[in-house]
Amino acid sequence: MQRRSFILAAAGASGFAVAPAVLRKHAAASQPAGFRVRYYPVQEGAGSRDVTPGPDGTIWYCCQRDGHLGRLDPRDGSYRLVPLGSGAAPHGVVIGPDGAPWVTEGGQNVIARVDPSDHKVTLFPLPDGTARGNLNTGVFDKRGTYWFTGQNGLYGRLDPRTGKTEVWGAPRGRGPYGITVTPNGQVWYASLAGNYIGRIDTDTAQVEVVDPPTPRQGARRVWTDSKSRLWVSEWNSGNVSVYNPADRSWKVWRLPGERPRCYSVYVDERDMVWLTDFGANAILRFDPNTEGFLSFPSDRRNANVRQMDGRPGEAWGGESGTNRLVVIASPTTT
Repeated sequence: MQRRSFILAAAGASGFAVAPAVLRKHAAASQPAGFRVRYYPVQEGAGSRDVTPGPDGTIWYCCQRDGHLGRLDPRDGSYRLVPLGSGAAPHGVVIGPDGAPWVTEGGQNVIARVDPSDHKVTLFPLPDGTARGNLNTGVFDKRGTYWFTGQNGLYGRLDPRTGKTEVWGAPRGRGPYGITVTPNGQVWYASLAGNYIGRIDTDTAQVEVVDPPTPRQGARRVWTDSKSRLWVSEWNSGNVSVYNPADRSWKVWRLPGERPRCYSVYVDERDMVWLTDFGANAILRFDPNTEGFLSFPSDRRNANVRQMDGRPGEAWGGESGTNRLVVIASPTTT
């Protein structure tokens, strides 16, 4: 499969946008003590969603509505925009072993790589004849292979060394969504419509299906902790659950509130579990040791924070409904 590449103009030219942003601190009484919440406005109409921190301290974010990959500098709130191509609608972004952001680009049905130095965009189309996959999320395994999901019922892999992509039909058809790689090297994904999590054998590409204990729970996102346990955000049930592949055990907790809608999950370096709850319009922090939740409600309606990510001491998210990024800094003693 051929790859397609293009390179953007220098900063300030038509193909590459540079824009300032106004940082906004939030210290409302409703926020848990000791934590600091800060918002970063980005361009209007961006639909700023999945985020990931770059190795240089910047934050990459997907602009699903306007077809860009954004790069925020938290030091001054400025951001730059990289257009990904005609009809682009990026969904998920991760940093590869090469230090570059790799994007599941559903609008063009491709995987996109953006060079962090000159913002050259390289597109890796799915194999010829592959139907539109509604590409969702990607992750790199321990061998440097990029695995990805498509909500229209597929999962696949890309070898960055050769540019070859392969795809397979997912068990139960539609639904593959979030994906993660554990410290012991296993690749797992969650199927929203299929109501399961699945382990991909990275040698054979076969999938082992594991059903959570709650029927029709809507497993949407999955993230590993340091012990290779799988934390799952359950969209339909409003639960967060954890699966331990070592003993095949499950534990389940319902999010607080009357009608929780648990969209995403991210586990930080302390094994604290961060969740986004569309029902409460909030980010939650769950402590597995105390089994307690802390809530960080947005100061605007319909924030709709998508997939979170972070770096030591900071949990980041994209408010797709307000065109902002948000960061929650944890107390150093927490």
